[in-house]
Amino acid sequence: MKTTYTYILGALAALALPSFAAEDPKPTDKKPTDPKPESNKVQIAILLDTSSSMDGLIDQAKSQLWKVVNSFTEAKRDGQTPFVEVALYEYGNSGLSVANQYIRLVEPMGRDLDELSRELFSLKTNGGEEYCGAVIQRALSDLNWDLSKNTYKAIFIAGNEPFTQGSVDARQACKDALAKGVVVNTIHCGGREEGMQGSWHDGAAIAEGKFLVIDQDRKIASIPAPQDKEISDLGVELNKTYIGYGSKRQEAKMKQAAADTDAASETAAAAPVERAISKASKNYDNRGWDLVDAVREKTVDLAKVPAEELPENMRGMKPEERNAFVEEATKQRAAIQKKITELGAQRDEFIAKERAKQATAGEKTLDEAMVETTREQAARVGYVFGN
Repeated sequence: MKTTYTYILGALAALALPSFAAEDPKPTDKKPTDPKPESNKVQIAILLDTSSSMDGLIDQAKSQLWKVVNSFTEAKRDGQTPFVEVALYEYGNSGLSVANQYIRLVEPMGRDLDELSRELFSLKTNGGEEYCGAVIQRALSDLNWDLSKNTYKAIFIAGNEPFTQGSVDARQACKDALAKGVVVNTIHCGGREEGMQGSWHDGAAIAEGKFLVIDQDRKIASIPAPQDKEISDLGVELNKTYIGYGSKRQEAKMKQAAADTDAASETAAAAPVERAISKASKNYDNRGWDLVDAVREKTVDLAKVPAEELPENMRGMKPEERNAFVEEATKQRAAIQKKITELGAQRDEFIAKERAKQATAGEKTLDEAMVETTREQAARVGYVFGN
């Protein structure tokens, strides 16, 4: 049972895996994505230590998820903004199966930010054994990593016990990650010297990543900005422009509202503001259940959607009435998103000036470590950031 702890993500390569018991609640897709040179994609796997005393790490991840995603809002390559896919693992929790080496795939690589938020807020800590090599290995094997060299692919593994624990060679796992084009960034929750002694630096050095240290128990208090309330309110208004379709439309709408509520519980860390900014970006994509996104992305023919799969107020509409209804919602959403984006830029400028006045040295929080690192590494594959 561990009594001291540290922080977040990691990645692993194509080793021959031992047989794991059925633990993960979601199916994994092992079919690799075909490389597409024109594709602007970012893939990030977050590996969180959920053993005892890591509540602070989980709290930081919950409140700052949106900030990490938003770090790519201003990114451009060849004039295009990338879309971000995120995967989440927990490891080191004794409530998980020992046959699975105390590892669970929480959310596979994807773009469902509402579901990712829901899963993050449901994580609980419990004493256990932290096997970094094994969870990196699982991430490399399970996840649908893009094959293109143009895709920024990174693992962030956070924890506080020695990096080399467990039967899987963590150093070899990092070598395998590098061979697969996946950068491994190690985040030690604790002191720098302790992290060095625990070999956290070795993993990052091998996989061309970054060794970071954070204070997982530091409470995140964002700098209040004049734009915060209006941005948060507009984020709630956005929900009114969503038009659910399909058998899971009600469930999806409820999940969206629940993610807003969860973010609202982290007001001190500005999570509602960061979430609203995410919802105004292309990375908040709900084409699977929302007609506005689906029609815009041409993944559905509005005229062919069965009436029973539409909201009640649309079921008696003629094709032209359906089109007009969705077009109006599209215009309303675009206007709200534009306003949020403008306010977000003003907010960034305000916070940058305030932070310059208050700048202090010390250990970073999870979001600070991840945002700084992702920007630096994504620049290596051609991304340029607006601020």
